[in-house]
Order: sequence, then C-alpha cells, then structure tokens
Amino acid sequence: MRASDPARAKQLAAIHILAAQDGLDDATYRDMLWTVARVRSAAALDLAGRMRVLDHLTGRRRGRRPTPAADVAAMAGKVRALLADAGRPDVYADRMAQRMFRVQFWEWCQAAQMHKLIAALQIDANRRRGTDG
Repeated sequence: MRASDPARAKQLAAIHILAAQDGLDDATYRDMLWTVARVRSAAALDLAGRMRVLDHLTGRRRGRRPTPAADVAAMAGKVRALLADAGRPDVYADRMAQRMFRVQFWEWCQAAQMHKLIAALQIDANRRRGTDG
C-alpha cells in the first residue's frame, strides 16, 4: 500500500470528519481508535481497521448504546438479564468490561470476552443469592 493511495486518503478523511461531527476531543478520539482498532493514530490503521472505525463512527448516535456484534447478540440477552436481575445499569457491565478487557462498552466484547463477562455476572448473582454454584 502506498502513502498516496486515494482510497486510503478518502477513508482517513471520512474518519476525521465523522469524529469531528461527533464532537470527539483528541483524547476521546484516540481512546475510540484504541478500543475499536488497537491503534492510537488513524495513520496506523490498515484497511480492516479503517473499516471497523468507519463502521463504528457511522453507527454512532448520541444517547444510544452501541449494538453488539451479530456473533454475540444472543449472549447480550444473557448479560442484560443478569443485569436486570441484579438491578444494575448497563454502566456496571461497561465498567467490568473496561477492567477485565479494556473495552469501553460491554457490547463491544468479543465472544470469548462475553463468556467471561457472563461468568463474572453469574458469580455475582450467586453471591447475592448465597449459593456457590
């Protein structure tokens, strides 16, 4: 890939425009890049990373939570049920995902991470009920 690749330049421009439209400050923008594509600069994005970031930015709507990936959508129902059962808000699971996996929103967890998150929430539920298993 050359630095003068017009498609790459167009994608990077779109990323910067969408981030500006969302009102992301520099620190939040770089955190988003890290969360979505594991880079701190858009210049370091490969094609797959640029597509993930563009998908993320075009899917953003103020006040709405991100939708989980299709392969973990069923597990998202389990997470929501465990949160509801415990009377906990989504931000509780967000903070767990941040601590456990350095992922901003629990809905962004990959399948293996989602399994671990569900296990942790189930352990919490068992503790509240006073059972071990």
